[in-house]
Amino acid sequence: MRILVTGGAGFIGSNFVRYMLKMRPDVEVANFDALTYAGNLENLNGLENEPRYCFVKGSVASDEDVEKALAGKAFNAIVNFAAETHVDRSLTDVRPFIRTNVVGAQVLLDACRKHGVKRFLQVSTDEVYGSLGPTGEFTESSPIQPNNPYAATKASADFLARAAHKSHGLDVAITRCSNNFGPYQFPEKLIPLMIANALEDKPLPVYGDGLHTRDWLYAWDHCSAIDLVLRLAAPGSVYNIGGHKDVPNIEVVKLLLKLVGKPESLIRFVQDRPGHDRRYAMNCDRIRRDLGWLPAHSFEDALRATVKWYLDNPAWRARARSGEYQRYYEKMYGRRPPAKNG
Repeated sequence: MRILVTGGAGFIGSNFVRYMLKMRPDVEVANFDALTYAGNLENLNGLENEPRYCFVKGSVASDEDVEKALAGKAFNAIVNFAAETHVDRSLTDVRPFIRTNVVGAQVLLDACRKHGVKRFLQVSTDEVYGSLGPTGEFTESSPIQPNNPYAATKASADFLARAAHKSHGLDVAITRCSNNFGPYQFPEKLIPLMIANALEDKPLPVYGDGLHTRDWLYAWDHCSAIDLVLRLAAPGSVYNIGGHKDVPNIEVVKLLLKLVGKPESLIRFVQDRPGHDRRYAMNCDRIRRDLGWLPAHSFEDALRATVKWYLDNPAWRARARSGEYQRYYEKMYGRRPPAKNG
């Protein structure tokens, strides 16, 4: 099988490239990435001489770039990880999200039809469902009602993929995952941000009261689920993928501090962001029933492994936190906290 992985230099994309090359010896991978702020080729170190792997620089929103990547290559599938992903950035400027997440998805769908790519897998998010109350879980039949610009663009891409299947018969599958964590995650996200700040004895900014709850999914488990959907799912399928572990943000932060041996006094509560969904929880019965998937790692073991990876890779962490990221960090977290800790 020959697959084009878009966004393969990003966090989940690079983990997926590594997963497929390790677990599927019959797979060839072309990594197509624009190398924006979160696309980092250091995430693929060690694969330079792998004969089943190559890198192609380009934007999914560019017809010309996508055409150059696909022409004459006979790909069996495209797995679309390429996206602007951070909610906070979408609140300050949504236009890059529309270009990459929406226009990019349509460019890829059109290219699949033109070049006879048999399967298109759209990697989406649980955020398209909106927010839950204190009980209940998202199912694949839950209404799509995004509450922030990032989620709205991901929902748009899902609808475009569905339309391509219904209107043109394109073999499309959609996965909607919960919050991922693991190696190579850009440090504006909660877990790597808190690890990095704690290691440097810097304040750990926590939005609002810290009780926003997420379902946490280890990236390697996510990759195993995508692999199954890619190979086995029926055309038009939608699958939720979650870690079966719903944890409030403040509990995640406190556990991270314990793992790195730092005091909870580093926690700083900051002003909540607009449209911050209170709770997500995923029902993954469909993928378990249809494809036999369950996460292989407990949250605690996976978190411990993630902390160890960041401790073992200080050079990667330092480079990821330099330059543009530092300016962005000050912009987003330089606000006065609403209340004292405690």
